[in-house]
Amino acid sequence: MKVYTRTGDTGNTSLIGGKRVSKTCQRIESYGTIDELNSQVGLLLTYTTDNTDRNNLISIQNCLFVIGAQLATDNDSPKAPSTSITADDIATLEKNIDLASENLPKWKGFTLPGGCRAAAIAHICRTVCRRAERQIIALNETESVEEQIICYINRLSDYFYVLALRLNFLEGEEEILWQK
Repeated sequence: MKVYTRTGDTGNTSLIGGKRVSKTCQRIESYGTIDELNSQVGLLLTYTTDNTDRNNLISIQNCLFVIGAQLATDNDSPKAPSTSITADDIATLEKNIDLASENLPKWKGFTLPGGCRAAAIAHICRTVCRRAERQIIALNETESVEEQIICYINRLSDYFYVLALRLNFLEGEEEILWQK
């Protein structure tokens, strides 16, 4: 299988729909950061043993692929992706946040990223997700982005925070609180 095309050798790439843009444009930054986040979620999966958490993460990866495809499509393209993020995807994420936080100890203050390996990677996912959110909002200032994408990504960083707390709790790791 030949994966190189040589069409990007000059620093440009094609969006879905064929429009050529610089590899440094905000749209590329946005879906590139989503791709990075999806890879970090894949790494997190290698350290996650709970089946519910694993299934949630795989579902998130599928949603990230949908978001990536939407962000990779020129707004003027007739080739719109066949799937999109829905209110149900956001509701599922909110339900999973609530379920993950159900048996956690009462919040005592800001926690430092870390703990067990899976929780530390969940914190990395959280911070990459926040960067993706900033990139997408910057894109939305010049080209419209579906509101559901922004909402989903905002909620997703909350999920990774709660998941990190849950993973540490399941491993018996004490949260290290921020000290002024």
